[in-house]
Parts: sequence; structure tokens; C-alpha cells
Amino acid sequence: MMKLNRSIDRGLTVLETVQRCGTCSLAELADRTSLPKATLLRICATLEARRWLARRSSDGRYQVGSAFPQEERAEGYADLMVAVGKEEVLAVSRDTGLAADLAVAVGGGRIEIVDTSRNFNVHGVHPDTVGYRPSPVLSALGTAYLSALSGEDRVVALRELFGRLPREDAEAFPRLAQILGQIAERGYAVRPSGYWGRAVDYGALPAAIAVPVVAGATAVGAMNLVWNASDYSVEEVADKHLARLKLAVHRIGTAFASAG
Repeated sequence: MMKLNRSIDRGLTVLETVQRCGTCSLAELADRTSLPKATLLRICATLEARRWLARRSSDGRYQVGSAFPQEERAEGYADLMVAVGKEEVLAVSRDTGLAADLAVAVGGGRIEIVDTSRNFNVHGVHPDTVGYRPSPVLSALGTAYLSALSGEDRVVALRELFGRLPREDAEAFPRLAQILGQIAERGYAVRPSGYWGRAVDYGALPAAIAVPVVAGATAVGAMNLVWNASDYSVEEVADKHLARLKLAVHRIGTAFASAG
């Protein structure tokens, strides 16, 4: 019988475990794989370097990374966005005291969250957002991204979205032109009051403001600040922290354009 490569076998075991569980801490990986933590740290560091694994900024848990082969993923864009944006995600969250999500364009008018600083114990909002695709019509991130698309690109995106939206989004679709006009006037997008973006088991109703990430003249994603809606009003957060959020996305967009 041919001898197997133990290092590859262990690496695949780690990937299979994380993919099956969704997210894993180092301790959980050690428990499920029976591998020493020192060995797991080396394996995970190697897989992180290849972007097959990602370690979340919010809680240090591992999840499948942006380069792991999956359908309908913009791997290169996601890798680049994480690389140029991960420090800004942490910095803007530290400076504002609020959680931040960073999303990248994945085509068809949609974006996908690739990094977050959400920590339930600190921010009180649902933290498991990486890999989630926010509503293009009702989320702050989604509408911020659409607002930055050029006229022709926006028409193409809306054409692709039309007819493929879930019921709540489809009902709001006729108001999209008005929503985008309000974003242009305010300078930021908002999460509609009372809107739950996904079914969650814990956490407070979130509020959010978002602005697009633009590289050169191209919209490549969006970034938000998100918080427990009962803590602050949208106006309070915008007055206090919008400038810091815009500085973060300017830095990310500049770095994205330079690296791309």
C-alpha cells in the first residue's frame, strides 16, 4: 500500500472540519481533529497564507477562506479586498467603538462581506457575517455599493437583479431610485429602521450606515459601521463617525487600485 503524505492529510482534515462546522476555534479544531495545537497553528497559518482559511478579526475563529474553491466567488477581488482592508476594519472599529463590515463586489449588483470586526460581547450584534451577501435593496452595504455604480453599470446591475430578488426585496425595489437619491443627498446609505437582514438566534436589532469603496473610478465594494439600534440614532453616528468611515474607505480604495 502506498504511504500517504501525512502533512497533506492533516491539512485536508482541518479544511474538512472547518467547512463542516462553519467556524472553529483552535481549541475546537484540536478537539475534533485530535491534533496538537502547535501542529494546528502551523497548518492553519499555511492555509491562511493561501487564503483557503481565514481567521476572523472579531473573535479569532477560523472559517473557509475566500480562495477556497467555491462557485460564484470573486476569489481574486475578495483576496485583495481582505489584504488591503483588514487593518482598516480593525482601526475604524477601534476609533469609533462600533463594529465594521467590509464587502466586495461579486457581480450582478451584489456584494459579499469578506471581513468584520463584530464581537457579540462588545457590540451586541450578530457576528457571523463573513460570506453573507447583504440585500442590494434594503441593506446599507448593498445600496451604498449600487449608489456608486456608473449609470450604465447600474442599469446592467438592476437588470440582473430584477426578477431574482426575494419577496421583501422585490417589494422595496420600486423605491430604489428614491433610496439612491437620498444616499446622494446624505453622503451615506442607511439600514431601514426595523429591518432584519437575516434570521438570527441572538443579538440586538442592528442599525448601520455605509459608504462605497471606490478604486479609481470603479465601485468595488462597501464598508459600514453597525451597532445596536437602541444605543444611538443614525444621525448621532453619522455626525460623529462618518468622516472616519469615509477616510477608511478612501484608504482601502486607494490601496485596492494600487495593488490591482
